Amino acid sequence: MTENFDRAPGAGRARIKPRSPGLADVGDGDATSVFNQREPLRQPRTSPPLTENNPNNSEAIDGESRRPSKPHQSIHNHSTPASKVKSVDSLVNTSILSANAPEFYPASFSPYEESVSEDGSDGYYTETTLAELVEEFLSYLNSSPGSFETDIEHMVNMLNSWVTTEETLQELVELIYTQSTAIPNFSYTGARLCNFLSHNLVLSPASGNFRQLLLKRCQTEYEQRDVAVRGDQETQKKFHAYVLFLGELYLRLEVKSAKGPPSRAEILLIALRELMNALFSNPVDGNLICAVKLLKLTGSVLEDAWKEKGKSDMDQLVQRIENIVLDAQCSRDVKQMLLRLVELRSSNWGRVYAAAASDATPDNDPNYFMNEPTFYTADGTPFTAADPEYSEKYQEILDREDDFFPEDCEENGDESSFNDEDEMDPEIEEAFETFCLESERRRR
Repeated sequence: MTENFDRAPGAGRARIKPRSPGLADVGDGDATSVFNQREPLRQPRTSPPLTENNPNNSEAIDGESRRPSKPHQSIHNHSTPASKVKSVDSLVNTSILSANAPEFYPASFSPYEESVSEDGSDGYYTETTLAELVEEFLSYLNSSPGSFETDIEHMVNMLNSWVTTEETLQELVELIYTQSTAIPNFSYTGARLCNFLSHNLVLSPASGNFRQLLLKRCQTEYEQRDVAVRGDQETQKKFHAYVLFLGELYLRLEVKSAKGPPSRAEILLIALRELMNALFSNPVDGNLICAVKLLKLTGSVLEDAWKEKGKSDMDQLVQRIENIVLDAQCSRDVKQMLLRLVELRSSNWGRVYAAAASDATPDNDPNYFMNEPTFYTADGTPFTAADPEYSEKYQEILDREDDFFPEDCEENGDESSFNDEDEMDPEIEEAFETFCLESERRRR
């Protein structure tokens, strides 16, 4: 069994004859030549086919290598029929489409257009306008009125760099007037701003400076007063805002004079008088409330100015208010407001003039007894220095305090502070001694 077993590698394999059709027929003894003769590798399908006169080609290569590839076959096989060419030509000749037709956009589509400013530059970063600058600053003052003193100089410096022509000055006046009458409760700050600008704006053209142009703008509304007080609700609301702004402007606007101290605009004093006559000419609730607000704001200053000129305009206005309370068909709340206004004027508009210390008496100084103490009787009635018997009772209280707290009584409570006649009660003295002995015993 072991005689025919050959352990050499590849033993017995040389006698096997090759049966592959691609291999040449060889003898039995030449085994190595059988395995050395290999079939050449087939060329890739994407590469050009091998030509027949290629010397490297072998007779053993199959006929597939000489076949043309499929892409080349498709190129030669496909051809455009003449009928299709004719149909395309006829379609072109009969079509109504045009290459010059405008571009089509859907109905909901808005084509993009680049914004170009007047100077020809792109409008992506537009410069801030004077209106935007003023509106932003006024909005800031409305939200933070306490910053007026700290920021107004910076604002005026910016406006001086912007306002360089008569047109820009007129635009500035219109912007400030509009915002001062449109923003609620901004008339006070707006009047202060107008006063500051009237003294610090550099530009002063021939048509007038800032103050003169502002007064001209106010005159335009003043001339429409008779129509405004009888207009609709919106018209009256705008007119009332204008009236209150004019009152604040009269109090804040200073007109400098070379001969003396600054004074108020005289033209505004006359205008306010006529505006109140217009409000009282149509005594509806809105007009009367506006008149009450105006007199509470400027009543004391107006009366002083009229008294200096020897006029009794305030007396005439009060008399007219009393007649309106009796005759006008206004609401009960408005009548109460008018009556309180009359009382306020009778008390000199709530003003109290402090008298000198040497001239102060209970008759001319309502605060004469302010620093005096207030006592209460047994039934809880207050007893003040204004009572006739106050001085005598107060002196009795002071004497009684001297009896309880003698002058030679020291604060530290030494025994020397007690008189010799003062003796401790026997029971209290015994209790005190007992307490001292008990404390001494506990310490031990």
